[in-house]
Order: sequence, then C-alpha cells, then structure tokens
Amino acid sequence: MAGTGDAVSCPFDYSEGLEFDPALAELMARGPITRIRLPYGDADAWLVTGFDGVRQVTTDQRFSRAEIMGYDYPRLTPEPIVSKESINVMDPPHSSRLRRLASHAFTRRHVDEMRLAIVRLADELLDEMAEQGPPADLVHHLSNRLPQHTISEVLGIAPEDRPRMQQYVHQLLGTGADTQQSEATAKAELRAYFGELVGRRRRAPGKDLISALAAAKEGEDALDDQELAVMALTLMLSGHDTGSCQISNVAYLLLTRAELMERVRSRPESLTAVLDELLRFIPFRKGVGIPRVALEDVEIGGARIRAGDFVHVSYLTANRDPERFADPGTIDPDRPSAPHMTFGWGGHRCIAVPLAMAELEVAIGRLLERFPDLRLAVPAEEVRWDTETIRRFPTELPVAW
Repeated sequence: MAGTGDAVSCPFDYSEGLEFDPALAELMARGPITRIRLPYGDADAWLVTGFDGVRQVTTDQRFSRAEIMGYDYPRLTPEPIVSKESINVMDPPHSSRLRRLASHAFTRRHVDEMRLAIVRLADELLDEMAEQGPPADLVHHLSNRLPQHTISEVLGIAPEDRPRMQQYVHQLLGTGADTQQSEATAKAELRAYFGELVGRRRRAPGKDLISALAAAKEGEDALDDQELAVMALTLMLSGHDTGSCQISNVAYLLLTRAELMERVRSRPESLTAVLDELLRFIPFRKGVGIPRVALEDVEIGGARIRAGDFVHVSYLTANRDPERFADPGTIDPDRPSAPHMTFGWGGHRCIAVPLAMAELEVAIGRLLERFPDLRLAVPAEEVRWDTETIRRFPTELPVAW
C-alpha cells in the first residue's frame, strides 16, 4: 500500500485465508476516513472505515449511488459490475419502491417454501458426497452447487442453462486487467437471458420467484419487465456468489476451530447465533464495492468531502470497529446482539437476507447432522484460496469423516 499524492494506493488483492487484510487494518489505524486510489477508474475516492461513518454515508441522501452512472468511477474490476437499472445503484424513492415490491416475494410463507426446497437439494447433494466417500471436496459437493441449484430453482432457470449462468457469473466478478471484454460479454448475456425469461413468466406464470415478483403489487404499482429482469439478475449474482463463498468460509472456520465446532454440535439450537457472529467476522470480499458520490459538501470524521467526490465505505472495517464490537478480531457467539453490516446497511441492505440465512442454516446444519465427525482432509495451511475475483473463499475444501 503506497501513497500517490495525497491518496493511498490500494490494490486490495489480499487473499490469505480468512485473515483480515493488513491494508484495511492500516487504513483503520489512520483514522475514520482516508483518500484512496483503486486499480480502475479515473478519480481518487474517500474511504470511510468506522461503523458510525459507514452508517452515515449509507443512510444520508446527500450521498448518491445513482449519480455514479456514466462516470469511470473508482473500483476493483476492469468492467463495472452493475447496470444503471439495478436496484444497487438507485436512490430513494426509486429504490424504496422496488424494495417494497420485491419484499412481497420474501414473505415468511415464501421463504418457508424455499427452505423446503433447500433442504431437499442439500440432502441430495450430501447423499452424493456420502456415496462417493472420503476424501471429498466440500466446495464442489455443497458450497458451489447448493447456492447454484437453490437460486436457479427459485428463479425457475432450466437445468440445462445453469452451467452457462455460473460461467457468466464467474466472468463478471473477475479482477484481472485482461478480463474486461469477457465481463462485458457476460453482463450482456445475463441481461438478455433474464429479459427473455421474464417474458416467458409473464405469459405463463409458475411457482418460481420471478413469477412472484411479477405478481407483486402496491396498489396499481408493479415491476415492469426491465425492472423485473434486472432484479432477477441481481438476485442471481448474489445467490450464486455470496452463498457459495459463505458456506465454504463458515465450514472452514468450524473445521479449523474445534471449540466452535463443538459448540454447534452440542448445542444445535445455537447455530443461528454462531452463523451471525461468523458472518460479522468473515472478510467476505476484497476491499470495497460500489461507491457513492457526494451531492453537496459534507463533513465526515473531521474531513470535508466536496460535492462531486466519490465515497467508498468498507463493511469489513465497520464489522471490526472496536467502538461497536468489543474485541472485534475474536469470534464470540455470546457477544451482545448488535447488527453487523455483512448484508449491507440502509437503503441498499440485501433484500434477500431471509433466503441467504435459510440457505446457510440448512447447508451447515444438515452437513454437521449428516457427518458428525467431519474434519479437514489436509492441513489448514494447504487449503487454496481464490485470487481471481473480488470475493474471498477457498477454491477447494477437502474433507473426510
């Protein structure tokens, strides 16, 4: 990490296990806000690291995500991941409207129905792993396939299309300088696919999530075809990517921390609390995500942010803020309840949290029920970690039982 003028150059390419990125730790030590330079984009940005500062930026309407579109904004990937129609780059009241409509698809009844499907899929995948016998790669057998199958099933994606969708998702999240064209192609292919799928669901609704979203109404208001296609694409990306990474990351921590594993095995009712603490602790991505731009001069953490400045926040550092979480580098399932930022905050908090938590609870719960003596089949230092995308996760997790 080096300075360029008054900005700190931040490649954010750290991928050593689930250790906290030293560059982020150094930025936290500098103070609650710092000027940074990212690998792509034609401008520097502010990075806000403290919990209170991140909360302010994510809830203060003087900071806009919508206004970054059309600019070569500072980022980690050669090609911007988001599209201008995505809820991820909308501001209230437009984003609030979409979130209200989308929430109709994540009612308790809908999520309970999805959970039944997740249990069935998880049991099928674990049956296959048991039949193959040890050693087995948990990433291949469960972490990758369960989120892929789950989000594909709930969106109604045909089985023959699923491998292609997974390939596009992986391409879209690449960080290499030579991946820009493949990222752009993947984004175009995904948008075209979901545009066509939405048309089919309008003509012939089913029991899938796209049909539920298509039927969602607030009075006379409903999602149009383009909004529905982009919403489905957003759910596809988060469902494939985040779920796969976090199942592997949680499993790795349980397999390398005997006291945590014993806690979950002896007190299965504590699984949700353990998962919540692990989600706070895990540095689930590299660096930062989508920035905002200041619409007027704002002061944060003693720094004057000028109108037009780009502002990034770090949910990772917010989750390690010692003023919010005592001894934040320690995993403590018994720590007093306090919401973390792993799923975002404010108007851009992930709308599919109920589905994500159901998937994690089922995946880890069924895994430990089925294989009570599960263990790593290789030394922890031999586990290999992703170095190609913005996420952090083991590419293989060999286990035995």
